[in-house]
Amino acid sequence: MTNVRVIKPALAALVAAAACVGGLAFSSAQPAQADTYSDLINAQNQHAASVQREAELKQQLAGASQDLANKVLELDDLTNNKIVAAQAKVTQANEDAATAQDEADAASGRLSAAQKDKETLEEQIKQTGKDYDDAHAAVAQLARDEMHGSNASDVMSVVTGATSTQDFVNSMQSRDALSRNEANAASSAATSLSTSKNRGERLAAIEKQIAVLKTQADEKAASAQTAAETAQSERDALDKLRQEGEARRDELSSMIDSLDSQSAKQAAQTVLIASQVDSYNRQFQKEQQDAANRVDTGNQGGTPSTPVTPAPAPAPAPAPAPAPAPAPSVGGQGTSNGDYGNAYAAGQCTYWAYERRRQMGIGTPSYLGNGGNWWRSAPSYGLRVDHNPQVGAALSFLPGQDGADGTYGHVAVVEAVYGDGTFQISEMNWGGPWNMHYRTLTNLGQYWFVH
Repeated sequence: MTNVRVIKPALAALVAAAACVGGLAFSSAQPAQADTYSDLINAQNQHAASVQREAELKQQLAGASQDLANKVLELDDLTNNKIVAAQAKVTQANEDAATAQDEADAASGRLSAAQKDKETLEEQIKQTGKDYDDAHAAVAQLARDEMHGSNASDVMSVVTGATSTQDFVNSMQSRDALSRNEANAASSAATSLSTSKNRGERLAAIEKQIAVLKTQADEKAASAQTAAETAQSERDALDKLRQEGEARRDELSSMIDSLDSQSAKQAAQTVLIASQVDSYNRQFQKEQQDAANRVDTGNQGGTPSTPVTPAPAPAPAPAPAPAPAPAPSVGGQGTSNGDYGNAYAAGQCTYWAYERRRQMGIGTPSYLGNGGNWWRSAPSYGLRVDHNPQVGAALSFLPGQDGADGTYGHVAVVEAVYGDGTFQISEMNWGGPWNMHYRTLTNLGQYWFVH
């Protein structure tokens, strides 16, 4: 039930190009700017696509009033240039904020570990005093084990140069080790290894380390806070642009009937659809944020919350044999048969196709499978399937068709049908989950449409 079609993001410039036509009062696309060579190439390509798209729109709008033509071009620039650039800034700011937060969490973790070591050592000092030396005690224990015939110790081999138990005994005897008590032998060995440090000295070292870690943790926390504020500022700027887009779209929608030319109307409709698709991006992002806010992930350092198990999706009803469709929901399309709600994977093409048809008042079965299988599964629920595009129909791309995934296929929704044999579609998971996209296709009878 997923589609893994991966192309560029929804709001990228994708309308075909034509020769540049002047005569409209509209600012041209800004020159490409970037930090790296790869970014520069991408920016230049986007700029070229923007210039070409603008030229085509101007050509289609030739003869329309300058005021109305400018409104179309301004909305296109807002949707395909300004909002795209703002979205890129949001993405980078979110990544920077996440990195800064990870670094802050790591610094906090190191500080907590050091504080725990300090607490543990303080408890040990209460039992043994500050002069107790763990290194001496460990080496002494190794010496005791060696004297009782245990396997040769690497550490003791370093101390005495011995390579076997017998060598070690001979070495210890040659140094009159047996005439000294174990504590003195251990002290001598530990000193020669430069490992001697009693618990009091270790506590002082840890306290010094904690002071350094505390400063680092504070700095990282401040950086994370600044990055988070920057990311929020970029998100607010993007949302403001999208609100402007919605206002401009509403204004243009009320004026489109005044266009006399069919090509001008088609140009305006193309721009309106692109803006509408972007509004879906805004809607889905808000839904995602609301869903994330409802998930209780617990507080850092606090008691983890009890996980909430989501209610399972209803099991699909067995697919009946092909039968006449029940009463369609709108315009001879859709069905309530098998429609249990949107059970498709969120952010995928199938999720969008169900959701968009629902917005259009068209019922869709909840378990039609992968996008490339919809045309095959739909008749068993009573849906009409043919090669004729209709607004609201789901276009079920076969695996590999027009770049669809070779295994899962793809599915989109028809947004507009034009008199020249072309039609407009909207689709999700274009460049990744939740990414929206639109394009114009030519119908030559090669597509399967689910009505």
